[in-house]
Amino acid sequence: MEREKALQLVKEQITEHRYQHTLGVVETSIWLAEKYGADVKKAELAAIFHDYAKFRPKEEMKEIIIREKMPKDLLEHNEELWHAPVGAYLVEKEAGVEDPEVLDAIRYHTSGRVNMTLLEKVIFLADYIEPGRKFPGVEEVRELAKQSLDKALIKSLQNTILFLMKKNQRIYPDTFHTYNDLLLKLEESDT
Repeated sequence: MEREKALQLVKEQITEHRYQHTLGVVETSIWLAEKYGADVKKAELAAIFHDYAKFRPKEEMKEIIIREKMPKDLLEHNEELWHAPVGAYLVEKEAGVEDPEVLDAIRYHTSGRVNMTLLEKVIFLADYIEPGRKFPGVEEVRELAKQSLDKALIKSLQNTILFLMKKNQRIYPDTFHTYNDLLLKLEESDT
């Protein structure tokens, strides 16, 4: 799909503020893909569509999660997680994107998962560090991203987990599992 057509489809689904965020994620994902050897075109496409379902009604997302037999534990956790798997579903159905790697990068950009692919890592991190993001710890993760994709991911997950704990919010199990998986692999590569 052409970049401009994809951007137009997304622009119709999200707010102007979120569209600016999306453009930041696109540019950051291209940079990360080039730096770490991911497919740049797939990174660009996944980044464009990563928040496609962000502003869908919660009831619609809940119905899709149930109807499409997505993990039921999604419904037990923060609704902010829902737009990623629902987005992957809708991007396939409404925008006609069929590439499973692109769809998985969209699907896991909020929670992560064990054995993330390079493309999934790129989109997850690009969403976290894009230039419009301003919150404690983001600069440190941006600096780490210049040296190590996995170390930057670990730090972003650590920040997210601590943030949610401080707010007394439940943490989606896949996020913990992603953190542990990346940490284990990093420890193994250092030995």
